[in-house]
Amino acid sequence: MRQIKISKLNRFLLLLTIVKFILPFLLQSSVYEPHRDELLYLAEAHHMAWGFMEAPPLLSVFAWLTNLFGGGMFWIKFWPSLFGAFTFILTGKIILSLGGKWFALLITFFAFVMGAFLRTHYLFQPGFLEIFFCTAIAFSLIRFSETGKNNWLYAMGSSIGLGMMSKYSVAFFVVGILFGLLVTSQRKILKNKHLYFALLLALLIFLPNLIWQSLHHFPVVYHMKELQQTQLQYTNPISFLTDQLMMNLACIFVWMAGLIYLLFFRNAKQYRFIGWAYIFVIILLLLGRGKSYYSLGAYPVLFAFGAYHLEKFSSGKRMFLRYIFVAFILFIGYYSVPILLPIFKPEKLAAFYQKHHLEKTGALKWEDLQNHPLPQDFADMLGWEEMAKKTAKAYNSLDDNEKKSTIIFCDNYGQAGALNYYAHKYNLPQTYSDNASFLYWLPDSEHFENVVLITGDEQEMQHPFIKEFQSAVLKDSITNFYAREKGSLIIVLRGPNADFRKSFKEKINKDKAKASW
Repeated sequence: MRQIKISKLNRFLLLLTIVKFILPFLLQSSVYEPHRDELLYLAEAHHMAWGFMEAPPLLSVFAWLTNLFGGGMFWIKFWPSLFGAFTFILTGKIILSLGGKWFALLITFFAFVMGAFLRTHYLFQPGFLEIFFCTAIAFSLIRFSETGKNNWLYAMGSSIGLGMMSKYSVAFFVVGILFGLLVTSQRKILKNKHLYFALLLALLIFLPNLIWQSLHHFPVVYHMKELQQTQLQYTNPISFLTDQLMMNLACIFVWMAGLIYLLFFRNAKQYRFIGWAYIFVIILLLLGRGKSYYSLGAYPVLFAFGAYHLEKFSSGKRMFLRYIFVAFILFIGYYSVPILLPIFKPEKLAAFYQKHHLEKTGALKWEDLQNHPLPQDFADMLGWEEMAKKTAKAYNSLDDNEKKSTIIFCDNYGQAGALNYYAHKYNLPQTYSDNASFLYWLPDSEHFENVVLITGDEQEMQHPFIKEFQSAVLKDSITNFYAREKGSLIIVLRGPNADFRKSFKEKINKDKAKASW
């Protein structure tokens, strides 16, 4: 009988997993294009290496597959949705191993589709891999604590290695787990020699990227310094902690119940290291001024234990609480989902935010600390094809001889990634930039007589270097009101003088030197 129940629960878990995988494809409006960061990661697939300035190499493997399959929106979104489904399965398996049933699986499903995971599992960024491997690390240790089988330690080691090949912030979770083991009764695992063999396996998996970093003078250090100067300087402990509450607001009581259960309930003693791992991760991120979403990998396992605990707590005479739980989730989810995923066209979405005064939640605040009509992530999904189309028109204003000695150069990686993404459709040559990993892909010597410049600086035509060209013509600009690139200029520059050539080469060399530690 128990086997039949488990089989039914596994089928229910599989059903929820399929819905979780499909749902974002049904929700997101087709108006939106690839995200700025997605365009960068797709570009990396054309320059395969053991590392990149902003991320380890594993995501580029999936970018390569995406490009192989045509690079359409379905395949861009396929991988985060797939790994989101895998993460949900691991979380559900933890629930079932604890003895959880239907309701625990259901509210965990809600946590995955009405919180921050809805967005993370639909963006082709390293975050979806980080969350999966952090969950796999925790899952492996939980299974080891339940079975004592050393193969689970090697599964943990593999997950650490692959996690570090996905995103370096996995290290915060690994350190948190080790601290969690150290301060609880599970410290006995630290005496197991197979743990250290497993960590050695993790190091071997991660080693190619470590060697690449060394050969390139650790560009990750430069990238982190740049993040500190441009983004992380705006983070503060209060906003970080507030975001921990807001990221999964609809199911906040679920992960909190999981944390309380793990830290204070006697029958959770075996798993207490997970609760302490979360505490240490938050402390480490506060000390390191990490972004709020760096902690997301620690939440699936908290949802698992919280859902299990709440299901037990709300049984029998307290069954009515389940209706309250679901009603709360759906009420908050009504307002949360349009913030997490662009389910409407920009105009309708902006009107929804305005009607419900959602600017007060901070969801519309960009890196400039100002509120805008759309969340920054959504604005980063607009205006790219307009840019490619107008750039092609500017490029085609040159005659065939001029085109042979023309380069297209962009201020930032989003612009360069977009023009390369749409290059085939609009018959554009390769586009260059000195931003992010594009810096490494600049040719050592590129003779050019003309430049099609795409810049986000609306005052670009007033800068002194413009006079170092024989002619400079402003051809067009990005007009999509809701795009983050609104106002970006498309300029055709002809005939650079020797001073410009010299200063341009010196700038590129200086940028490459700065990118080394």
